[in-house]
Amino acid sequence: MEKDIRALKAEKNALIMAHNYQPMEIQVLADVVGDSLELAVKAKETGADLIVVCGVRFMAETAKILNPDKKVIIPVEDAGCPLADFLTPDLIREAKERYPDAAVVVYVNSTAESKALADITCTSANAVQVVRSLPNDTILFGPDANLAAYVQRELPEKTIVPVPPGGHCYVHTGFTLADVEAARRKGGMVVCHPECLPVVQEQADLIVSTGGMVRDAASGDEPWWVFTEREMASRLRVLYPERVFYEKPGAVCADMKKISLGDLRRALDREEHEVVLSPEVMNRARRAIERMIAVGA
Repeated sequence: MEKDIRALKAEKNALIMAHNYQPMEIQVLADVVGDSLELAVKAKETGADLIVVCGVRFMAETAKILNPDKKVIIPVEDAGCPLADFLTPDLIREAKERYPDAAVVVYVNSTAESKALADITCTSANAVQVVRSLPNDTILFGPDANLAAYVQRELPEKTIVPVPPGGHCYVHTGFTLADVEAARRKGGMVVCHPECLPVVQEQADLIVSTGGMVRDAASGDEPWWVFTEREMASRLRVLYPERVFYEKPGAVCADMKKISLGDLRRALDREEHEVVLSPEVMNRARRAIERMIAVGA
């Protein structure tokens, strides 16, 4: 099956992109593996004719938005994101009515329609940098309230208004103070994603995106307790086999695990399921995403 996938990829001049939370058998076949920011940047740079996004729906939409003239497919059509579903265009419009002078920052973990209403998007890797770059004192930030709290703590001079107030990722809110205490008893660093609850963030040794975990794990030799989706620890073990990384077995994103090798092979063969968005939504969302990328550049 892996041989078939590689042959089809070459035949179709396809780029396979996989998020850090994808199963390892998918990651090893990908041309690009990374966090949401890395995938967004690589999608914009690619010369491939076909882009295959092994992740969830909003990631495939982002690739399409940045490459409107290319064919973008996602192997499993219903691989969604419950966090993205918290934020709707109507919620953004209502918040803008209440805070007319605020800037709208939408996390990349959101639908294309929500991105289209944003002044700028962000990822967990660059959220602080993006908000800092804006002249506005008040920021409407959605959909992850825990990431919003992290940005607020880092930038106390701003007023961060989460939209909606309770948006969250169920995987990351599954980490508790009891998990921190258990890790402390065994020893090692607690490294958590900024989508974790603020009480967990406050007790962590390091708060960082998945891309940041890949970067920061290159130095040091202390064991890490990886407080994010469990596949991240698997990826870190591959990259740094001399290091020790612990995961929480139950920290699983069900949607990230929907894509199998069979799905990937079928998707390449049939070129399905194609991401189709309206030109108006893509154009408006693209401005917000490209503004984010420019901040990083």
